[in-house]
Amino acid sequence: MRLSRTILSAALLALGAAPLAQAGNPYADYVPPLSAQPLNRIVQDNAYKQLDYFFRKLAEEKEGIKIDGYAPFKSGDKFLPGKVAAGLGHALLNTPKDDPRLPQLLQQYSDIADMTVDMDNHTWGIYYYMLMLRQLKDAGLLERAIKPATLEKLRRQLDWRAFVTQPGYELMNLPTNYYGVAFSIARLRVLMGWEDDSGAKVLLNKMLEHYAAYSGKYGFSDETSGEGRFDRYSILLIAEICERFVETGVEVTPDLKAMLRKAATVALNVANPSGSGFSFGRSLGPYGETAMLEILSISAYLGVLTPEEKEYAYAYSSRIAARYMDFWFNPAMNSVDMWNQGRRTDTYRGKHRILGENFSLLHQLIFTNEQWNMAGMKDKAPRQDLQAWLDKTQPKFSLTWFAQGEYDRAMAVFRDRKNVFSLLMINGGQSQYNNSPYYPLPFAPGIVSGIADSGSAHPQLLPKITLADGTELLGTSYIRNIKDSRKGGRYTVSYHQDELAKQGGKAPAKDSRIKLDSVYTMAPGVITRTDTYTPVGKQEVKQISLDFASFSDGAKVQAGTVRFAEGAVYEYSVKGLGGCKAEPTNGSDLYKAPYGPMKTLVSCSSGQLTMDKPLVIQWTLKYR
Repeated sequence: MRLSRTILSAALLALGAAPLAQAGNPYADYVPPLSAQPLNRIVQDNAYKQLDYFFRKLAEEKEGIKIDGYAPFKSGDKFLPGKVAAGLGHALLNTPKDDPRLPQLLQQYSDIADMTVDMDNHTWGIYYYMLMLRQLKDAGLLERAIKPATLEKLRRQLDWRAFVTQPGYELMNLPTNYYGVAFSIARLRVLMGWEDDSGAKVLLNKMLEHYAAYSGKYGFSDETSGEGRFDRYSILLIAEICERFVETGVEVTPDLKAMLRKAATVALNVANPSGSGFSFGRSLGPYGETAMLEILSISAYLGVLTPEEKEYAYAYSSRIAARYMDFWFNPAMNSVDMWNQGRRTDTYRGKHRILGENFSLLHQLIFTNEQWNMAGMKDKAPRQDLQAWLDKTQPKFSLTWFAQGEYDRAMAVFRDRKNVFSLLMINGGQSQYNNSPYYPLPFAPGIVSGIADSGSAHPQLLPKITLADGTELLGTSYIRNIKDSRKGGRYTVSYHQDELAKQGGKAPAKDSRIKLDSVYTMAPGVITRTDTYTPVGKQEVKQISLDFASFSDGAKVQAGTVRFAEGAVYEYSVKGLGGCKAEPTNGSDLYKAPYGPMKTLVSCSSGQLTMDKPLVIQWTLKYR
């Protein structure tokens, strides 16, 4: 008798094995339709068409422009004038000087500059505007693109002193990476002949001093003054610094190149043929991918990659650009789409900023393509054996240190076929410590994701302990003694916390009533987290809860085990708590990743208990 595929799959599912249907991870298996095209062709044939569309729309609708129902100039986007100037400026620079359309485009650009010159324009917006003014000047187009009176206003307005104190040179309530923005503006003002280089020199020293103080020997920037917030930007920042040096004519030092090499190593370590990028931290979506473009393109240009790495970094970069044109660009909106189709981003990148997000992302695609062109890869067909090369050259497991001291900060990367897990072990610091994109979780597209601005109401894959006095505790912030071990195809990461993070404030607060030892075990197709909670004395607990928002669907629950009919995760089991339940999310905003919706919420919990001895809670994910 020959069993049908459906019956056999059901039988395998009942036994806890991966069913035959729905094999693989749709997010990891995704292949961008344009993946075989050269990066330069992807940008020329697609990115510039999108810019042309916005140019026409702005010239016609001006400040009344609407995109997918939103009015960008009425949204309070304080970077928008600069992003408009940069985006439309790329369209000018890409138009041949003998093109009969150029005079009209220059006139329209001038009109739009007049329209926006008195609008709020801060920090990044100032940088974008300054960068484009310098490029237009170098191209001999500045006087035709900006009227003299408008340029004089811009000379007064586009100033780093708008967000850096004088004479102390301190940032005005901004993350420390803004020293790089200020330095870039100062250097561009020097190149425009608007000031001497004294301010730029001080800002450069400030930027490098911060790097030395809070990155030390590891070379990755803490976004705070030592609170331990490391994310996408921590790895990207050194690439941005090198880019600013190159575009403003400053020589990139050997020390900076050495730090850039560390960032490039991380980028290659998490590279994949689907074109996805960083999977942790805030403000992701396509920015998790364009960060990789920036790191790898400047690394190629500055020669910090080997010739072979350069070939495959370019192949990965081409996949990222191809993914943007298909996965992220929504033709029905004529726009990047970070907000629909079950996607969610943080408030910082809300849909009110839709026009600026289009311009900044297109800018990143265009200037990184230019860097690849300068690195000798213009119009070169990308290699199509990227996965094979990654399997051969990239470690199955690696541990990258961010900081050591009172607390440890690190990231472990585990590669399993096309799945790439990034186990982030940091503290999100003030305003981010309780948001799940900063939890110590093994993030991987389609398997485990954080949820932007989630808070701690439904903490993703972390037990939440509610004490009898109402205090809520999570094991997020005070990580010590990170250790890793490797045996065969099994990898283990462990760490300890003497204090749990008390929830409810803007920043974490230490609570030493319960200690925590955590162990992750990673092997092909399975990840297990084992937590041992040890009370100090006797602790009365109201409840312990554990949630998992999963991309998988068709859940069947049996005691502490949930099996899924569809999706990358086919089994999730919990030990140490009471029963579990699984419910569809029904499209709830509470359960959306930057790139798509979670389908099922699995909730497990205990009742009231007295903790007077160690309690072990364990969860296991089995995935395709």
